[in-house]
Amino acid sequence: MEVIDVWRGRYACALQSSLRMTNEAFANHLGIALRTVATWHADPDVVPRAEMQQLLDEVYEKATPAVRKRFALLATGGDKGGPGEGAGGPGPQALRVAIAVVVREDEVLMVCRRDDDSSGITWQFPAGVIKPGVRPETATVREALDETGVHCSVRQNLGSRLHPVTGVQCEYFLCEYLAGEAKNSDVVENVDVMWAPRDAVTRFIPASKIFPPILAALEEHP
Repeated sequence: MEVIDVWRGRYACALQSSLRMTNEAFANHLGIALRTVATWHADPDVVPRAEMQQLLDEVYEKATPAVRKRFALLATGGDKGGPGEGAGGPGPQALRVAIAVVVREDEVLMVCRRDDDSSGITWQFPAGVIKPGVRPETATVREALDETGVHCSVRQNLGSRLHPVTGVQCEYFLCEYLAGEAKNSDVVENVDVMWAPRDAVTRFIPASKIFPPILAALEEHP
């Protein structure tokens, strides 16, 4: 396999494995968010957007002959591990993601993801990967700031679950707004940031996709 006409999640994971990189190392190598790599592992058929296609092309074109050989084996299923596994490379890793449900009076902070998210949900709450050794509360506050420019503090742990669509372990936290003007600070991953009325959240995210404790918390008075 010398050419990939259209990169899909499975081929991106096969490239990662052929490079013998962890999820974090591969994300850093491409200059993208770790959650994007997690999306490729969660949905092998997802088609990354155009700029991601170009990044993957560039990495493949610069790869050594040995890496290309491993990639061809993995991408065509020639290795018993299948795409993204085997050949001594890392397979999908268990990721933990911190979700920040930031409230300000009768509003809640939301971000609009770009369209390569496997869940099919565009509007979401700020979220980020919990790196090893980092407390979930710390990751929650930091990610909200990095994505939106909003400073917040954790008010309550809302619980955790294995996300029904992405398969990623999610930790949910109700957070209180402290300061800062909401803005899109992560233009690579997000399209927009806004404060939405608490009682209108289900207009942006289907109720069936929202972790029930979040809905219960948003129904309560500040």
